[in-house]
Amino acid sequence: MRGLPRLSHKMRMDVSDETLARAAADGDRQAFSLLVERVYDKVFAYAWRVTGSRAEAEDLAQDICAALPVKLQHYRGEARVTTWLYKITVNAARDRFRRNATHAKAAEGWGGWEIARRADEAERAERADWLRTAMTRLGQDLRETLALVLDGVTQAEAAAILDVPEGTVAWRISEAKKKLKAMNEAEEKEAEA
Repeated sequence: MRGLPRLSHKMRMDVSDETLARAAADGDRQAFSLLVERVYDKVFAYAWRVTGSRAEAEDLAQDICAALPVKLQHYRGEARVTTWLYKITVNAARDRFRRNATHAKAAEGWGGWEIARRADEAERAERADWLRTAMTRLGQDLRETLALVLDGVTQAEAAAILDVPEGTVAWRISEAKKKLKAMNEAEEKEAEA
């Protein structure tokens, strides 16, 4: 498929993400623009839930969209475009976490300045929405899984994105709910004391 004809607004809504992805992979700029317009908010929202930081999420979503023209060349259409993009976002977030951990380890010798900088970052994250903040206290597996499900991804799709069995996804969601409930109860007790 070489490009899409000039589309009216209604026609643009009728074109599937998969059709747009194939056209964008063939160099259709209109298709690429429309595809990014459709998926950016989902990628950003998921990245925000996983990282707990609006700035990190913005960087991650922009990096993914900037790399999308090349990545679309490898889209085979075996999954929905949104499922495929969640997989890319999971991998990008994991890479970012690894890089940040490496930088943190390297910065341990920087003393008070680095400690103060990290404390400021943590303070900003705490002022964010309670759920997003509570999710940052969950383990990475639970956080990634719960963020996908909160974004409306089915358990089967989440299993495919995370490369785990569907039963593992169900278990992770259950565990995340238990931990979030415990965090909420602990905070309420603390507030009452």
